[in-house]
Amino acid sequence: MSLTAIASRFFLPRQKELERHNSEGVTMQREVMARLLARARDTQFGRSHVFCDIHDYEQFCKSVPVNTYEELKGDIDRMRHGERDVLWPGRVKWFAKSSGTTNDKSKFIPVSSEGLHHIHYAGAFDTVALYLRNNPASRLFDGRALILGGSHAPNYNLPDSLVGDLSAILIENMNPLANLVRVPKKQTALLPDFEVKRDRIAREALHKNVTNLSGVPSWMLSVLDRVMELSGKQHLEEVWPHLEVFFHGGVAFTPYRSQYERLITSPNMHYMETYNASEGFFGLQDDPADKSMLLMLDYDVFYEFEELSGGTGERTIVPLWGVEKGKNYAMLISTSCGLWRYMIGDTVRFTSLNPFKFVISGRTKSFINAFGEELIVDNAEQGLQYACQQTGAEVSEYTAAPVFMDEHGKCRHQWLIEFNVPPKDLEQFATLLDQRLQTLNSDYEAKRYKDITLQPLEIITARQGLFNDWLKKNGKLGGQHKVPRLSNERTHIEQLLLLNT
Repeated sequence: MSLTAIASRFFLPRQKELERHNSEGVTMQREVMARLLARARDTQFGRSHVFCDIHDYEQFCKSVPVNTYEELKGDIDRMRHGERDVLWPGRVKWFAKSSGTTNDKSKFIPVSSEGLHHIHYAGAFDTVALYLRNNPASRLFDGRALILGGSHAPNYNLPDSLVGDLSAILIENMNPLANLVRVPKKQTALLPDFEVKRDRIAREALHKNVTNLSGVPSWMLSVLDRVMELSGKQHLEEVWPHLEVFFHGGVAFTPYRSQYERLITSPNMHYMETYNASEGFFGLQDDPADKSMLLMLDYDVFYEFEELSGGTGERTIVPLWGVEKGKNYAMLISTSCGLWRYMIGDTVRFTSLNPFKFVISGRTKSFINAFGEELIVDNAEQGLQYACQQTGAEVSEYTAAPVFMDEHGKCRHQWLIEFNVPPKDLEQFATLLDQRLQTLNSDYEAKRYKDITLQPLEIITARQGLFNDWLKKNGKLGGQHKVPRLSNERTHIEQLLLLNT
């Protein structure tokens, strides 16, 4: 009997438990809210917001305000300095460093022991449980897992306290037995210099029996390219013949899918999306035939959703039992890491309410709405996918921003695209992208009507390696850092254009 067949038995009880998501989602969420409030009632935050008197969701909304990082960062900094019982009971020792706040400052997301085990590791466990359920012939544990991680550093020099990429915190606290089935070794995985780490990971993994990959698609692809350089092989299955799955997350997989399918031609290769952020583990692709993810409802995460109002100024926030299919919502979370009604910055759209399944539609700060067009990342990904399918092109990285008015008084969207395979006719590619965006987004279509408000979009071809060079220059190479896809202003694209020589 294979090691995977033996290990699979360990996941059977959880596979049965996960069936609750099909009919008891609302019940599970009410249980989570009650559990979190009871656990944190004697914290400073719990006392000041009278958690002991909250008995239902309506009282929760009245007692606890909606928070962004800016509202909580004072409390979080006190936690980082070792203060106890601030947002969550006890002393929190780990802080996940995440970018994307005002003025490009870093966020430091608290990761409590409960959050580590009841959110992040719970999500990793369920990832394997659902994969094995869908693939009973798997040999996952008969080889090694190639897991990418970031790096960490001491937190204010406090004993046993760390700050760094979430992936580094997960690796640092991982059960030592897991190191027997993973690669690279821990010291390599936590190296801060991604370029050095990339080469060492490739060399350490090259002659191992790698059966599965876990990481952000962009950074994993960089490592795999190095593996191919060292091996001299044409396809990855020639290096690792038993490779069967890539557990990916962090960024949308659509721009990278064709690159992976070209690199890995085996018909037995699987791809499984996860939604694991610094703030928590929220979703899993439970059905290989469905690109939607199952919202994980029995972790230490209570969800709320703000309906995007389209600029009306009205604010409508609902719990899980108030959501509707097809609408875009900004997601709020309350967790056992001490985040309370916290605006995570992602937007989601539900595709099913029984069970609750969704797709990530964008970021609350990653959109273009300079002229009322409300273009979101989901539109951009689908538009690029269509243009690539029609022209045979392959996009590596991209970003887009508005041109508010040029010297001719014209307004448009400007796209900076790094191609792996450029289209033979860039103008045709731009036209196809523009037409598809109009099909996907009625607001964009209205603004493009007869070129009155918006002119046809413009595409500038980026040189090879431009986006990596920009990330490196800004100290964001590797880890969980992401290229900004859409922006309502031109800061990022102007920086990139200056490097595009």
